[in-house]
Amino acid sequence: MSPQPQAAVGAPLSRVDGRLKVTGQARYAADLPHARTPSPGGVPVPEGVVHAVVVDSSIGRGRITGIDTSAAEALTGILKVISHRNAPTLPYGPNPGSLNLPGERLRVFQDDRVRFHGQPVAVVMATTLEAAQHAASLVKVDYDSETPVTDLSDAPAAGEPRTYARGDAEAALRSAPVRLEMTYRLARNHHNAMELHATVAQWDDGRLTLWDKTQWVASPRDELAANFGIPAESIRVISPFVGGAFGNSARAWPHITIAALAAREVGRPVKLVLTRRQLYFGVGYRPSYEYKVRLGSDRGGRLTAMAHDLRAETSRYETFAERGVVAPGQMLYTTPNVAQTFRTVPLDVNTPTPMRGPGYSTAAFAVESAMDELAAELGIDPIELRQRNEPENDQSSNRPFSTRRLRECYTVGAREFGWNRRNPTPRSTRDGDWLVGTGVATAVYDTLRAPAQARVRLDADGSALVESATSDMGPGTYTSLTQVAADSLGLAVRNVTFRLGDTNLPTAPLHGGSLTMASVGSTVQDGCDKLRQQAIALAVGDSRSPLYGVATEDVVVRGGRLHVTNDPARGETYRQLLTRNERTHLEAMGSWTPTQSRSSMYAYGAVFAEVGVDARLGLVRVRRMLGVFDAGRIISPKLADSQALGAMVGGIGSALLEHTVTDHRDGRIVNADLADYLVPVNADVPELKAIYVDGRDDEADPLGVKGLGEVVLVGVAPAIANAVFHATGRRVRDLPISAEALL
Repeated sequence: MSPQPQAAVGAPLSRVDGRLKVTGQARYAADLPHARTPSPGGVPVPEGVVHAVVVDSSIGRGRITGIDTSAAEALTGILKVISHRNAPTLPYGPNPGSLNLPGERLRVFQDDRVRFHGQPVAVVMATTLEAAQHAASLVKVDYDSETPVTDLSDAPAAGEPRTYARGDAEAALRSAPVRLEMTYRLARNHHNAMELHATVAQWDDGRLTLWDKTQWVASPRDELAANFGIPAESIRVISPFVGGAFGNSARAWPHITIAALAAREVGRPVKLVLTRRQLYFGVGYRPSYEYKVRLGSDRGGRLTAMAHDLRAETSRYETFAERGVVAPGQMLYTTPNVAQTFRTVPLDVNTPTPMRGPGYSTAAFAVESAMDELAAELGIDPIELRQRNEPENDQSSNRPFSTRRLRECYTVGAREFGWNRRNPTPRSTRDGDWLVGTGVATAVYDTLRAPAQARVRLDADGSALVESATSDMGPGTYTSLTQVAADSLGLAVRNVTFRLGDTNLPTAPLHGGSLTMASVGSTVQDGCDKLRQQAIALAVGDSRSPLYGVATEDVVVRGGRLHVTNDPARGETYRQLLTRNERTHLEAMGSWTPTQSRSSMYAYGAVFAEVGVDARLGLVRVRRMLGVFDAGRIISPKLADSQALGAMVGGIGSALLEHTVTDHRDGRIVNADLADYLVPVNADVPELKAIYVDGRDDEADPLGVKGLGEVVLVGVAPAIANAVFHATGRRVRDLPISAEALL
């Protein structure tokens, strides 16, 4: 069969939902109710919506000894105040399918225990938001408080550590001609997406509809089914637009249960929107880490051993342990002897969660900084050192790499960045008062895939509707999957509509981990291919069609018109075909399930950074950055650039600005707002550029993609840190890098 012509995939298209967003027509969870327009998902706008405001604990550990709600309840418009004193007992059944962790998830208003500062202790419902906010401020809570433990450096680990070993790392370290030992520390980071977490909950005769900010509509559905003891089929979750998430909307957090409980208790739809401050303890975050690296090498820079000892914070009631934090140390470089120990440290905090580049970005800072320290110790160019330790296969699994174009990433990046103009001596380059340095780091992230389904419908007017219960938190899922569908169906992009974000649609996996394009994209292509073949079979079997009798493999579709591959004049449109056959539509269900691969599948990158450091003040400014990525086939170059450049901005934040500050006396987060928790602004964002090396990974999935959204962040912070060392001659092993550390 001749290949189907491609027109949309690979084209730098603008977002198909862009106009809706810039004109304010895109509807987010907190936008409901909104008069005179239909709500997302086609469900009628809920009427009589009331507002809920959560009351947070003011201690970090202890028990509630009393709650006085009389002043709050005396206000006009107050409907009810719920706390553990009057809340109904909820079943909280098992729910292994919605990203819940080992331990016991937080059960709202089910007991008097306070586990962390900011834990929900009550919720106020009122007819107006202002009344609910005022009433919440009047709820008086008394506590029997204890001193919380919130400092990772002072707390002991618990439970059995996760370990990995190959060879004899300790013996190899003892005998290594060159040995280095370093400890790196990474501060806690919060996601701080633009959209606040919001939920509107409405019960109707035992059925629950939820409009929610979520990266995975199945997650709140399954969580609420377990928490309330009702069938998942009785819950519909709708989330057509997500205003950024970076990982913290993948899991169903306690406020979602609170909203549903409040709506059931007052018998009216309830809207609950967390404040910016509440995002710092109401949902997850990237945990703080201590990462000790010991490495050994020969005098030529070839690694002989690496030992990794990690400690990471988690809550006491659940254990969060990132999978990806151990992978780079196992497979990134040729190292015959490796030992890893990963311990979690239970603290009196809320539970962490994945944040963009989860685990891998943490490991990259330690591993890539350590490689830079080794290069400096030996006087070897940092790129050359990495090239000397490039593996032939994945030593952690003994499997071949499906594709690994990391050498090409470094070659292209060094040329485009002008690496050869670099004076290798630290503190050797100045620009007035600024010390100038350049650094480089490797990025890696595994290629995740999951089963998915999609429904495709082609109407008689020649337009198509494609549906799947995936999400779009910003990378452009609407657009990229429309591109895949358009090419598979042979339609113009403007004639394809993609629907997502609704549990009534065919099932899709979590929108995260860079798995959406591989998983849902392959599913969409499958469904569209099936539908196109239906249309071709209908045409070649129709004696009235110009294509009658033509072999199906000799027919292609382009621009909504079926024609013979080598005879474009012989054909007809979808519209002509369906109208003549009195068909209102054709429909197909696509599905794709990844098979077990015999190869090691990862996306890679080489990140280059140039920084200036004020020689007197210690201020660090990124001057320019370049990322070169091996991410398989690029479906949408414009969206890829949006992801890559946005990730560089996020990496600048992690490297230089972002740091959650906790008062360890009571567990309070001191800088729980965007005035004091610093994120990059325009003045922090310099010249940024991304390049993608050619090549697809056909072992990974039918589209040949490897995932892009995570890997583009992973190498940014270590590249900046390495550039700071080159500029100043001073190695900073703690993130974020502060001016104080450089003075």
